[in-house]
Amino acid sequence: MKTEKEKMLSGENYFSNDKELSLDRNKAKKLLHKLNITEYLMNGNARNILKELLPNAHKRIYIEPPFHCDYGYNIQLGEMVYFNVNCVVLDAAKVTIGNNVFIGPGVHIYTATHPTDAMERRKTEFAKPIFIGNDCWIGGNTIICPGVTIGDGCTIGAGSVVTKNIPANSLAVGNPARVIKKLKE
Repeated sequence: MKTEKEKMLSGENYFSNDKELSLDRNKAKKLLHKLNITEYLMNGNARNILKELLPNAHKRIYIEPPFHCDYGYNIQLGEMVYFNVNCVVLDAAKVTIGNNVFIGPGVHIYTATHPTDAMERRKTEFAKPIFIGNDCWIGGNTIICPGVTIGDGCTIGAGSVVTKNIPANSLAVGNPARVIKKLKE
């Protein structure tokens, strides 16, 4: 029989208030408190906190506090990833972000989602992974919805809501985001 964490990681419906998952979120919250309140500057202490919070991240990343996530261990960051202030990553499923990616202020990345049946929603939730390729720029206050893939070399305009996959080398804007221009490869 699978644990609730195993169900979460495999994309199945799971009970989010499970003890193991609650402990994992609490550990992340304590590290985020240190990052967002105690340090608040990107220094050696903040880098050590990030190393523990984001064990699957390249060492050459930069995150402007405040930053928020659920677990941290489901976030895989490539080299030279920059998060501006007030970003949120709900990482119940894997979030993969390539190299040389700029993420503007207030960007929200949501893997978590819920059943549409109200009775089921009371008991369970599920998550879908998100992938952002290399050399992308995600404009401020963008929302990236569960299960989305954004290809290499994309620019997502500020305030966009990305509900569907965006092909490589595209400029996408709006709510819902749509490709308005093909960019040079």
